Order: sequence, then C-alpha cells, then structure tokens
Amino acid sequence: MKNIVTGSVVMSTQGRDKDMYFVVVGVGDGVVYLADGGMRRLASPKKKNIKHVSDSGTVLETIAQKLTEGRKVFDSEVKSALRQFCQQNQ
Repeated sequence: MKNIVTGSVVMSTQGRDKDMYFVVVGVGDGVVYLADGGMRRLASPKKKNIKHVSDSGTVLETIAQKLTEGRKVFDSEVKSALRQFCQQNQ
C-alpha cells in the first residue's frame, strides 16, 4: 500500500483530472479525499481511489498539522502551497 497521509501532495494518474496535483485532506479505506483550493475546495473534496494517485513524496507540514488538529484551513492556503510546490518541481 502507498504511504499517503493527510497533507501529502499527490498527482492524479487517472480521470479527467489526470496530471494535476492535489493535497490529501482525508484518507479512508482504499480511497483518498483530495482538494486543490480552486476547482476542488476543502468543503467538497474529490473522493478518489488510492490506486489512481501517485505520491510525490512531499507532505505540506503546516496544512497537515492544521487538518489533524481540526483547525480551519483556507482554500487559499492550499492553492498557494500547491502553486509553490509546482514551481519548485518544474
């Protein structure tokens, strides 16, 4: 099984959102819940089979800590963090 935890940055490998990066906001039994702060907001995350995502090996610590503590995370924080991640990994 993949080592994907809350706050991990993953890339979608299947579906119409293929090759897009997301932050994992929840992990279930064989599924992950994804948000990108834009099209997929934290209020309605995308439910995706864990087989259909690729782990980047990066965990956004501040967002992960807020999510696990139950504190408020804003969509703008997620969007900004993903933008910085994409710029660093081009």
